[in-house]
Amino acid sequence: MNFSKQLIDWYQIYKRELPWRKTTNPYAVWLSEIILQQTRIDQGLSYYEKFIETFPTVVDLAKADEETVLKLWQGLGYYSRARNLHHTAKVVVEEFNGVFPDTYSELIKLKGIGDYTASAIASICFKEAQAVVDGNVYRVLSRIFGIETPINSSQAAKEFKTLAQSLIDPTQPGEFNQALMEFGAVHCKPQKPLCAVCIFQKKCVAFNQGKVGQLPVKTSKVKVRNRYFNYLVVVSANQKTLLEKRTQNGIWKNLYQFPLIEKDKSSILKPDEIKSVFDKIKIESLTLFNEIPIHHKLSHQHLHIRFWILYTDEINIGYPISEIQKYPVPIVIHNFIERFSF
Repeated sequence: MNFSKQLIDWYQIYKRELPWRKTTNPYAVWLSEIILQQTRIDQGLSYYEKFIETFPTVVDLAKADEETVLKLWQGLGYYSRARNLHHTAKVVVEEFNGVFPDTYSELIKLKGIGDYTASAIASICFKEAQAVVDGNVYRVLSRIFGIETPINSSQAAKEFKTLAQSLIDPTQPGEFNQALMEFGAVHCKPQKPLCAVCIFQKKCVAFNQGKVGQLPVKTSKVKVRNRYFNYLVVVSANQKTLLEKRTQNGIWKNLYQFPLIEKDKSSILKPDEIKSVFDKIKIESLTLFNEIPIHHKLSHQHLHIRFWILYTDEINIGYPISEIQKYPVPIVIHNFIERFSF
């Protein structure tokens, strides 16, 4: 079986037409790969188009301020990707005169670019035979070759990288990598893979041994942490509110939020707990916007969120309510702003 030829032939027939597949511009390929990490294509496509329209070149992205980048990224999650994206754009402009490095070994040194992204850029843009390994690749190779090494174990990355590297077509490395990822995304899917019409059916260990549903193997998940957030939404008579910027490391760094009280359990706050946060502001009235917490799931954290509405007289500090949509905020706060009539 000539694995790479079969795969690339399939790809030429069934690949989806996507804008970043029509170019070998490393900026466009890099941008698409960063956006599509942990993001479905149907969601990521609109973000890619917005970024390309707003920042047509890496120079444009480097010149932007971080808040603009974060605002454009809003809703994608994993905001460290956006901060790294902006940082690396500046490095490419300042240290490489706006020209991306053209080798895997140099690309992987850039912040936010790991083995997968460096391999993708090097192979697609510069025809370097570096195999990509992502979730789709793990799934395809584990099923076809019957690999039972847990994909989230320390040895998996090296084992699957070595196998993929042995299969790559050195004359068409970019096509091979895109074909392998596409095959996993639309054919050898996590649920209901198209085994009945699979080009690798005769060779596939998982299909022939009845293990399709068991592969790839993944060990138990990391324990999820529950957190209980109470956002305090101040509304003043002169149409101002209070926002604060999250500067500490962790989720949503450098995004804006309403003042926050985090509790260690889901009990409802007492009025005195809330008013004690605003010792210089006289709170006229206080209401709970949502008694049932909003559940917002992150990779290793589940947030349970309540919003409290605090009305007060005129305040000199704060942000005009008419302008708060300009600031980058977590999607859960964006959704609240959309729902709440200030």
